[in-house]
Amino acid sequence: MELLGHLADGFATSLSPMNLMIVIIGVTAGLFIGAMPGLGSVNGVAIVLPLTFIVPPSSAIILLAAIYYGAMYGGAISSILLGIPGASTAVATTFDGRPMAQQGKAGLALIAAATASFVGGTISVILFTLFAAPLADVALAFGPPEEFALVLLAFTTFVGLGGDDVLKTIIMICLGLVLSTVGLDLISGQPRLIFFDQPGFYSGVSFLVLAIGIYGVGEILYTIETSKSAPSVTPAKLTFKELKYGLKEMNKLWKTMSFGSIMGFFVGMLPAAGATPAALMAYGLAKLTSKTSSTFGKGNIEGVAAPETANNAASTGSLLPMLTLGIPGSPTTALLLGGMVMWGLVPGPMLFIEQPDFVWGLISSLYTANLAAVLVNLALIPVFVWALRMPFTVLCAIVLILCLVGGYAPSQKLHDVWLIVGFGVIGYFLRKADYPMAPLVLALVLGPLMERSFRQTLISEQGNVLAFVERPLSATFIALSAIFFLLPLLNMLRRRMRAKTTAGKPAE
Repeated sequence: MELLGHLADGFATSLSPMNLMIVIIGVTAGLFIGAMPGLGSVNGVAIVLPLTFIVPPSSAIILLAAIYYGAMYGGAISSILLGIPGASTAVATTFDGRPMAQQGKAGLALIAAATASFVGGTISVILFTLFAAPLADVALAFGPPEEFALVLLAFTTFVGLGGDDVLKTIIMICLGLVLSTVGLDLISGQPRLIFFDQPGFYSGVSFLVLAIGIYGVGEILYTIETSKSAPSVTPAKLTFKELKYGLKEMNKLWKTMSFGSIMGFFVGMLPAAGATPAALMAYGLAKLTSKTSSTFGKGNIEGVAAPETANNAASTGSLLPMLTLGIPGSPTTALLLGGMVMWGLVPGPMLFIEQPDFVWGLISSLYTANLAAVLVNLALIPVFVWALRMPFTVLCAIVLILCLVGGYAPSQKLHDVWLIVGFGVIGYFLRKADYPMAPLVLALVLGPLMERSFRQTLISEQGNVLAFVERPLSATFIALSAIFFLLPLLNMLRRRMRAKTTAGKPAE
């Protein structure tokens, strides 16, 4: 009953006329920010942060959280309609969302993304509300061995994303891990892989730069070459009949969405994990467990539902360690943490006691923002489709400019712009050679976390490698990693045995 009382007080705060208007403005702005290729919640929150001083702290954090939620929804729009992720969290949505649009199912893909995002956001907010204190203890219990084992699990689940060519997938993972080591050594601070003595490499290779180059510029180059005529955007129908059909199809995927929501929430709680790896992991696991795994990457609606539920759930999960421990779970929550400090609020366990109106107002606003985001998203789908019906030459130029500006804005370094161009050319050739891009992106995101947790474990355990299997949770993750890694190999051996058996049978 005490929980319901706190939540009721929170809704009294979040449903005030000013805060309700702020939520609607925030999710609408977040949708447009998330839909723009190369931009995302990080840039959106960073841009709006200076403007929040004109409103009270509770309204300011509600505005930023609403932008965060809206950007999670909006990232799927350009991923589906253009094949270019509007945000890094929507990379996995591109894998099946774009093929669905090319098959004339753009409306269904967008409805699936919005519905899955709503389900993921709702389940995660409920979990946040019910289990805030226990889940904070779980996140705190994750030590370096568990973090390493979890990242290893993410890599092994992604081995299947390269199709039958496991070798290409492993090569791309290794390439991503190499890129993740560029910069200063985590322990000694010594420079590593500073190519051509360029000072820009001292800060490492930004994931945003790689994602924009590979999926933005590279996609433009490949589309220009392969398109004999200017491609047209498939209209996304949004009649009540289409919406009813889409909701009916999504009702069949309740297991996928439930699993993606719960997993995304827990992954989002982990410091430095965030929504992007949660979405990629959910996609990989959905493919491994799906009865129609062979159609993933070709327009499977499960490939849209799984990452969209996970990234929205992870966005909520990442707020938990920020509020309870003062540890940001993602780059965006790091900005939110900075904003709270500027407003004189001290994140941590005492925040729930000293500032209950603020905490529960924020939690209740997540319910409001989630509902507002799905309604505004569905209402504005025709607007996004209309905006993309411009001449292909103009569209390419605009997307290219947005990619370069989106890559330049966070660091304001020309070095990153040149990297975007370089990665775009590399991505173009890799695409022509049928190399999977997702493992490369995943490895760059998780590489630093994997290296840090691995080295911390060995240092603390004085080089004892068995430390990774001596703790129950990390041992479980490593066992699952071994199973997922061996599954494609076992399937390949099984197909070869069947082929030999078929070849040995006499013709009738």
